[in-house]
Order: sequence, then C-alpha cells, then structure tokens
Amino acid sequence: MEDPKLNFRNYKQRGEWVEMHFMTRAAEEGLRVSKPYGDSAPYDFIVEHSARCLRVQVKSTSHTRNNAHYCQVRGGNHRPYVDNAFDFAAVYLIQKRVWYIIPTAQIAGQISLFFAPGMRNSKYGQYQEAWKLLRVEATPAASLNADCCR
Repeated sequence: MEDPKLNFRNYKQRGEWVEMHFMTRAAEEGLRVSKPYGDSAPYDFIVEHSARCLRVQVKSTSHTRNNAHYCQVRGGNHRPYVDNAFDFAAVYLIQKRVWYIIPTAQIAGQISLFFAPGMRNSKYGQYQEAWKLLRVEATPAASLNADCCR
C-alpha cells in the first residue's frame, strides 16, 4: 500500500479497520449502527434510520487494474453471497478514500466488482457516496413492521 500508516498484517486486520471507518462515517451521516454478535451473520452491520433497519456488508479494496479498482464481493467458499444475505454492500476504495453504497440487487451473483471513480458512465458511479440510500424514510407500514433481521 502507498500509505505506510495502512500497512496491515493481514486482510482480517484491514477489514476490522474498514468496519470501524464505516461505523464512524455512518454515524456522521446520521445513521444508527449495530454490530451483530459473533461472525456467523452474512452481513457486518445493521443500519437504522427512521425506524427502518437495513443489513450492510462492508468490503474494501486497494487493488487496481486498468485504472479501475477491483473488489472481491463473495461469501464463504469463495462463492457469491446467497440471495437476500444483506440489503446493501458498502465498498471502500482505500486509496481514493471513497465509499460506494450499493443495493444488493445491483451485485447479485457477482464475486468481482470494478470501480472507476470519475469515469463517465461508470457502472457504479451513481452509488459513489450514496449514503442517502441508507436514509430513505420508512413508510408507515414499514415502521409498524420494521424487521432488522428478515
């Protein structure tokens, strides 16, 4: 990595750092963040806003290829996540210091994502710093049936 302060011993240590970074940023965005106990949930956080709870899987990357950033988004056994495992992926491009908040439907079945910040018509460009997607107001029916762990 270019920044000597970010020399992690392993991917687990980097993941823990990115998760702390996510919690801080989400709080700055006015979101409540909860961490499930243990490591068995297929998501990293529950994000709450206006009585609506969403499951978020946090990923990060420092890998680049062809002027784009390459990120693995996969579950156990190096396979795509199971449908409905989480509601959003929050992907952090470490070198660019930028977040992508992506609905699960946009990455379903994929294990590799490519990000090109600043490129016109970038596939995930609309999700760059899209924290507003986690702040959508709940409908009255959703408020009555708010279920964080569907």
